[in-house]
Amino acid sequence: MAKTKPPTLDISPPLLNSANPWATNLDDLRALYLRESTGAVTTRTSMLGGFGHDENKHQYVFFNGSNHDNVTPISSLSGPVPQNASLNSLGYSPLRLAEYLDMIRTIAREAGAQARRKWFIISVTGTPEEVAVSYTNILAAQRSLPLSSFPLAMEINLSCPNIPGKPPPAYSGPALAQYLTAVFNAIKRGDSAYGLRIAVGLKTPPYTHNGQYQMLTDELLILAASNGGVCPVSFLTATNTLGSCLVLEPHDDDEGGFELALPEPGIGGLAGAPLHPLALGNVTMLGRMLDDHRAELGHMQIIGVGGVSDAAGYRRMMAVGAAAVGVGTALGLKGFAVFDEIYGEIAGKGDEDGGAKLQRGMASLDLAGEADEVLCGKTYNTRDSPVVTHPSTGLAVTGLSVGERTGSRVVQYLWSYMEEVPEGVGSHRDAL
Repeated sequence: MAKTKPPTLDISPPLLNSANPWATNLDDLRALYLRESTGAVTTRTSMLGGFGHDENKHQYVFFNGSNHDNVTPISSLSGPVPQNASLNSLGYSPLRLAEYLDMIRTIAREAGAQARRKWFIISVTGTPEEVAVSYTNILAAQRSLPLSSFPLAMEINLSCPNIPGKPPPAYSGPALAQYLTAVFNAIKRGDSAYGLRIAVGLKTPPYTHNGQYQMLTDELLILAASNGGVCPVSFLTATNTLGSCLVLEPHDDDEGGFELALPEPGIGGLAGAPLHPLALGNVTMLGRMLDDHRAELGHMQIIGVGGVSDAAGYRRMMAVGAAAVGVGTALGLKGFAVFDEIYGEIAGKGDEDGGAKLQRGMASLDLAGEADEVLCGKTYNTRDSPVVTHPSTGLAVTGLSVGERTGSRVVQYLWSYMEEVPEGVGSHRDAL
């Protein structure tokens, strides 16, 4: 098959919600769409026939991730110990995919000529065959919507940890291959019938060792080989909740006992602040994977999700390579205003794109007389002064160590923000 590069997400601002219970109904999606502070809207994960939601089993709670205090199904941010984490035993949306497509059409009609370009990322799951049908249905919906203002994308959720007897397919190479093959065949049929393609992404589970990243890489490269050497997947959403987690809350009696925060057996998916370091690590590792196979996978974008609740978390996600940042638990805790809070701070500092990216690992700035350095594709002037400043605060970044190398002074910076200088200043060299 001829090489075909898939669509690219142009999310602006690069801030959106993740697929979660606070993006379930029309009122939720409408509120997310109307906010100037969101560049895209993600629907709650749906199936062709809906999910059998049981309120007695499928629940969520908020709690404080540092000491497990303040466990409640209701947000309570006031007080000295705010909640910053969630645990859920939820499955998927009880609403069918067709209902979400109708909601988007309704929002498009309401917007009319005043519509501004905003992506709708439709999160879906099911069997491989059902997900392939979902692609066809979403493609048909795109044909009825203005592509210029209501571009659609499909996120395949292969990572929910809460479905008994159905482990997340994205942990298994053979299972993942079935989904990729089925969806790729649907993409080819759509290309042939309509000459139209929508962006497709994978929502990945939290990976914890190199073998899992390698498995994902292998399957994406196999798919790329079937598409003329370019993988037809447009993006990855990393990461979903971490399964097999348990939260206990003090029992009401005075005996010092505990009870389960969720219905028996109490196990659920962890999200919020405790997940944030793992999510940052996943985005970093996935970014390196894409960079290592630039010809086949380099076009793929990463939506970073996990524990972002403020502008600082947003900047961290963007710094490690996310193209856009998704918010989940913080939306449940703070409401839709969380996006205004985050965007208000980053826009106020001219930092909509997250500021300068962080260099991966340890980088060195050569302070020899003619030296400029390129870090993460940006040029930094070190000719006149060894001082490098933080892009937001303007404060000097401190070198961690000074050494000698071929007669030149070298200052090393570990995960430091750098201030970009105008293009064309000095010579360009690869980052060390």
